[in-house]
Amino acid sequence: MIRLFNVYYPVRTLVLLIGEALIVLTSFLLGAFLVFREDFYLVMNDHGGYIKILVVTILVLLCSHLFDLYDTARLTTKGELYFRLLMVPGIVAFFLAGVTYLRPNYVLVNGVGSGGSSAVGLLILTFALLGWRIGFAWLIRLPILVERVYVLGTGERAQRLVQGLRQNPDIGVEIVSWTGKMEGAVTRESVAVHLVEIVKRQKVHRVIVAMPDRRNTIPMQELLDLRMEGVKIEEAATWLERISGKIEVDNLWPSWLVFGDGFRRSPFFKMVRRALSVGIAFVGLVLSSPLLPLIALAIKLDSKGPFLYRQRRVGKNGKVFYVVKFRTMRTDAEAGGPQWAGNNDPRVTRIGRFLRTSRLDEIPQLWCVLKGDMAFVGPRPERPEFVEWLSKEIPYYRVRHMVRPGLTGWAQVKYKYGSTVEDAREKLQYDLFYIKNASIGLDLLIMFQTVKTVLLKRGAQ
Repeated sequence: MIRLFNVYYPVRTLVLLIGEALIVLTSFLLGAFLVFREDFYLVMNDHGGYIKILVVTILVLLCSHLFDLYDTARLTTKGELYFRLLMVPGIVAFFLAGVTYLRPNYVLVNGVGSGGSSAVGLLILTFALLGWRIGFAWLIRLPILVERVYVLGTGERAQRLVQGLRQNPDIGVEIVSWTGKMEGAVTRESVAVHLVEIVKRQKVHRVIVAMPDRRNTIPMQELLDLRMEGVKIEEAATWLERISGKIEVDNLWPSWLVFGDGFRRSPFFKMVRRALSVGIAFVGLVLSSPLLPLIALAIKLDSKGPFLYRQRRVGKNGKVFYVVKFRTMRTDAEAGGPQWAGNNDPRVTRIGRFLRTSRLDEIPQLWCVLKGDMAFVGPRPERPEFVEWLSKEIPYYRVRHMVRPGLTGWAQVKYKYGSTVEDAREKLQYDLFYIKNASIGLDLLIMFQTVKTVLLKRGAQ
C-alpha cells in the first residue's frame, strides 16, 4: 500500500486510477486527431485544446468516483461494474452536449458542426474503458503483483485481520496461512514450528503479528531470524489501520498512541488549516445567503417555533460552546430529556427531513467555524450529556477533543449516522485515525468525499 495525504491506498487502486486517466486523455486526443487531422496542431495549441481535454478527463474521473468505480468493495458483480462503467461516458456525453449548445467555444469544434471531436473521443473511450477493466482484472492476478502473507495470531483480532485482507483484494495480498489453522495446542514451540515451516515452504514475503498474549506464545527468536533473512515483520494494528481507515480501540495500548507515528501538529499546519476553514466557511455563507430566508420561511410555515436552535456541544479541550443549526424537529422534541435521533424519527418535521438529507440544516454552523468554535473538518461535536456517558463506556473517547470539532469529518464520510453506543465506538475509531493522520491533504480529501456523500444521500438522518 502507498501512503498519500496520510491515508493508505492500495497500489492496485492507484494503478487503476492512473491507467484510466491516461486512457481518457489518449481517447480524446485520438478523437481530436481523427477529426481535425491537418489542423490538429493549430487546434490543440492555439485554441486551448489540451486544457479542454484535461478538463474533460477530470470530469470523467470524477464521474467514475461518483459511481464508486474505484471502490471495488461497493461493486458486487461484474455486471454492475460494466453497467456503471457505461454510465460514465453517457453522463459525460449529456454534459458536453449541454456545454456545446450553451458555450460552443468551450469545446473542440470542427467545420462540420460542434463537438465532433468530443463525440469521437467518447466513442473511443467507451470501448477503451471496457478493454482496460478487462485487462486490469487479468493484470492484478499475476503472481508478481501479489504479496504472500502469514498472519501470526489466534483469536478474534487475528480473524478480523485475515477477513479484512481477504475482503480487500485490491491490496494485492494473499494469505497463505495463519496460526488459527494450526492443529493441536497453541504454544510458543508449536507456533514457531508452524511459522517457520509455512514461511519456508510457501515463500512468504511478510509476517503480520496479531497475538493477543505475547508473553508465552510469540516466537521472538524465530521472528528475528526471519527478519534477518529478509522477511518483513509488522504489527497487526498498523495493518488494521491501513485496510479499515480507523484505529481499533479494543486491544489498543496507550504506549502505541504515545510512541507511534502521527499525532503531530506544527504551528504552520494549524495556521494553514485554520485559514482553510475560515475561507471555506466565508465562501459557503456568501453562496448560501440567498437560500437562508427561503429555508427560514419554509420552517416557519411547516411547524410552530423558531427557525434556528442553539444546542450545547463539547469542543476542543472539552470546552462547551453553542452550535447553531436550522430547526428540523418539533419544539417539544426533547421534552423527556436529551436523546439521539433515530431512523425515521417521528420528531423530525417534513421540512426538517429534507434539510437533514440535503445537509442544508447545517449551514448556520459555518458561523461557528468563523467564530473558532469549530473547524470545517474534524470529529462531530457531541453534547455534554452524551460525552460524559460515552467517556465511561468507550476507552480513549476524550482523545477526540484534542482538535476542534468539524462540520464534516472522516467518521461522517466513512460511517453512517450513529444512534447507539456501538455506533459511537465505531465513529471514534475513525476519529482517532483522522487525529493521528491529520494533514491538509486529508482535509481536502474529506471535503471531496463529503460532496459525494451529500449527492448520494449517504449517512443522512
